[in-house]
Amino acid sequence: MSSYSGYARVRLLDELSVVSHRYVASYALFNQAVADHLGLHPTDLQCLNLLTLEPGPVTTGRVAQLTGLTTGSATRLVDRLERAGYVRRQRDAADRRKVLVATVPERIAEFRRMWERLGGDRSELFEDLEEEELAAIVGHMRRTVQFSGEQIARLRSGGVRDPENGGPGASVSARPGRTP
Repeated sequence: MSSYSGYARVRLLDELSVVSHRYVASYALFNQAVADHLGLHPTDLQCLNLLTLEPGPVTTGRVAQLTGLTTGSATRLVDRLERAGYVRRQRDAADRRKVLVATVPERIAEFRRMWERLGGDRSELFEDLEEEELAAIVGHMRRTVQFSGEQIARLRSGGVRDPENGGPGASVSARPGRTP
């Protein structure tokens, strides 16, 4: 249970909102800088990050699921990563009709060395935290990933509409000057 009063909690939640926005912007800018350094598109870099978390090679369909892209866009993304030497396509040994996307270990090692050159050991950020605090952060991050996934699905399915002003996601008939 929280030991903060109602007002203090509201202030902390307000501060969390501001800090969260700054964190997201900071991460997006950092991601762009790393992608630029590697000669990749930011989406390609994030896909590469996600591929390194997978237990093994995946289909292009799985790449589409991981990134939220269409299968056509995922294919083009894999093409770019393959041209850059970060992934290779290989036949699935269990089903020769399937083509899998596998990361290239040497290139992933280069990618990780770049992190080391940046001083990428983030563990220092957490040295002063107790296990309970770390567990709270992990829990929050898991919920945030889940929440973001749900919001992405809503946006992509057209589930976010603003029929009053015809903003993004509004149906054609809801746009100003149109009659339903």
